[in-house]
Amino acid sequence: MDKREAREGDDDRSLALAALNVPLMREGFEGYYGEDSMFYVRHIETRTVSAPVNLYRPLTPAELEKRNMLIAYLDRCSEDELIEEVLLPMFRHFGYQRITSVGHKDKALEYGKDVWMRFKLPTEHTIYFGIQAKKGKLDSAGATKGSNANVAEIYQQILMMLGHEVFDSDTNRRALVDHAFIVAGGEITKAARNWLGGVLDKSQRSQILFMDREHILNLYTGHRLDLPAAAAPKKADCWFTEEDEVPF
Repeated sequence: MDKREAREGDDDRSLALAALNVPLMREGFEGYYGEDSMFYVRHIETRTVSAPVNLYRPLTPAELEKRNMLIAYLDRCSEDELIEEVLLPMFRHFGYQRITSVGHKDKALEYGKDVWMRFKLPTEHTIYFGIQAKKGKLDSAGATKGSNANVAEIYQQILMMLGHEVFDSDTNRRALVDHAFIVAGGEITKAARNWLGGVLDKSQRSQILFMDREHILNLYTGHRLDLPAAAAPKKADCWFTEEDEVPF
């Protein structure tokens, strides 16, 4: 295929895409071609991709590169950056509402949770979630060492989270946290999961949701989420300095 035929093929595809987007945009959606040359449909306002998601499929070279950049960022980011730059944009993309980050400036008001948020079901019922996030590995060692968090410390924070009400200013009422996410920027060991499951009673055990680094990476790659700005590679500076030789 010569350049003219390739150009004509691109023009035909653009015209077909424009024609398809006319009815889609009336419903608040738009079609587009991704970096992998596959066709996708997304919601214009929320940017949510409507294509089926398989988190465990083989990855393209571009997706592997994106995954490796996120791994490098998770290795160097702080706990607050993990929350603000990785977790919050991800949960917003998935449709969680009223996401409130407590942060670490006011520990007295944290009550075991770094973030609380709500999710509205199709039946209009609302479920409240809390997040306890740790930057590194979560294990069952006797004490916290370096970036590795001890699950026994998480246990006390989870009890506070599940027992303390959050105030939803949109509904002007208080509500208990229905489920608690335990999120780690590293690995959550099997021993840590088993220990926590053993000390919690049956009702509390059903309220705990785990999310480790592998899960975060799969979600970001499978849903084609944008990387944090600090995770993307810096663009090369094309300007010449006075010491550079002029190429002509």
